[in-house]
Amino acid sequence: MQKIIILDFGSQTTQLIGRRVRELDTFCEILPYNKFPQDDPDVIGVILSGSPFSVYDPEAFKIDLAAIRGRYPILGICYGAQFMSHTLGGRVEPAPSREYGRQHLDTIDLHNPLFQGFEPGSQVWMSHGDTITSLPAGFHCIASTATVQNAAYQAEGEQLWGVQFHPEVFHTTQGTLLLRNFVVGICGSTQGWSPASFVDTTVHELQQQLGDDKVILGLSGGVDSSVAAMLISRAIGNRLTCIFVDHGMLRKNEFRDVLHDYECLGLNVIGVDASERFYADLAGVTDPEQKRKIIGRDFIEVFNAEARKVEGARWLAQGTIYPDRIESLNITGKVIKSHHNVGGLPKDMQLQLCEPLKWLFKDEVRRVGRQLGMPEHLISRHPFPGPGLAVRILGDITPERIRILQEADDIYIRALRQYVCDDGETLYNKVWQAGAILLATVRSVGVMGDERTYEHPVALRAVTSTDAMTADWAHLPYDFLANVSNDIINHVRGVNRVCYDISSKPPATIEWE
Repeated sequence: MQKIIILDFGSQTTQLIGRRVRELDTFCEILPYNKFPQDDPDVIGVILSGSPFSVYDPEAFKIDLAAIRGRYPILGICYGAQFMSHTLGGRVEPAPSREYGRQHLDTIDLHNPLFQGFEPGSQVWMSHGDTITSLPAGFHCIASTATVQNAAYQAEGEQLWGVQFHPEVFHTTQGTLLLRNFVVGICGSTQGWSPASFVDTTVHELQQQLGDDKVILGLSGGVDSSVAAMLISRAIGNRLTCIFVDHGMLRKNEFRDVLHDYECLGLNVIGVDASERFYADLAGVTDPEQKRKIIGRDFIEVFNAEARKVEGARWLAQGTIYPDRIESLNITGKVIKSHHNVGGLPKDMQLQLCEPLKWLFKDEVRRVGRQLGMPEHLISRHPFPGPGLAVRILGDITPERIRILQEADDIYIRALRQYVCDDGETLYNKVWQAGAILLATVRSVGVMGDERTYEHPVALRAVTSTDAMTADWAHLPYDFLANVSNDIINHVRGVNRVCYDISSKPPATIEWE
């Protein structure tokens, strides 16, 4: 299958580049800057990402351009453009002031294949401290802004381009067109990647990977594990055994409801109530990373115990998706947070891992689910963290705190499903992810009836997003928030205050822990 290789130099928006390329029905792989696949015949082009470093930083990531120059079309973005110019004889210098935010391309070479179809004055988004002050010999400028002379360039007679703005972000209004010009027009993508092709390819790969082995898969009720189960079931049939573990931190009635939901999919599902074990191991633990690691460890150990009951089981399948892996460890080696599917796995795990969705973003998983014919209520379900409500309770975990949060969350989610907007859509369908957070380490004073109360506040979280890499807080109607707050305080014993989180990602994350 044709593919674009995106070499990651550590930019926060590298994954957005990948998302935009996938939206062009073209497969891509994001690889560390120094891991280019030299002998892959499917590569049709290379994109060099941005980076938090300056080209002059001693720790800056660098590659040998000779290994790819002349072999493939190359597009450098921000640091990628500066690195190519600097390495090939140009000059990169600190800008008089950091160039950040909206700019307009005052001059554009509209005949250049990279800018085919562009409008004069097209808006772009800058984010860099250095700037290219002179280009290497044989290079020429193809776009400028009022403050950035070499906003874009091309090497004479070569398929090598650089842009100092970010075409992958929303604020570059014709960024998708620029990437289309590169990926389709210049690299020659036939745009053959689609949900249907992904299903066919993945089923074949699973058959090769798993052979005649039996597989155990952890179902959570969410779209990721559900789609993973359907793919593996299509590949190996009844050799897949699905296990749904109740760690005691699911949403209200979720254990019962999820088991019922999967009846329609024809999957072999075993329900395991292991809540007492998880409660015991989490007792007194307040650190969020430690919570995640304990839950990940116990989760796998429960699966190992169940595996001994399934003769010949050799694989543990998981619904790990791309943002899970990206957030757990980026190219700079800094952990943002461990994910249930990728963090805390014991070294002596007895099952091999199978992760059929590990290259997909969330919206791509949903497209694949629809291609597989899954029920819409499973596909459109909001994401829910693997550790469950454990990472939505700030403080240690107790059954009483779980009860409080389950009740508050249930009121909130049911209200989102019931609130119909003017366009006929429910708030639930307009929101990417929502949930309640219990501030168990905080108590606030309140008055109920004639009595003074000293109970916990609950924070409500709702965000809009397309891929979870970035997210904005959802602007929920005031009347909705007022009614939900009133219902939670009146019906959930232990809560006397409700707040609404208006933080976006970045700088915050979607979950509080």
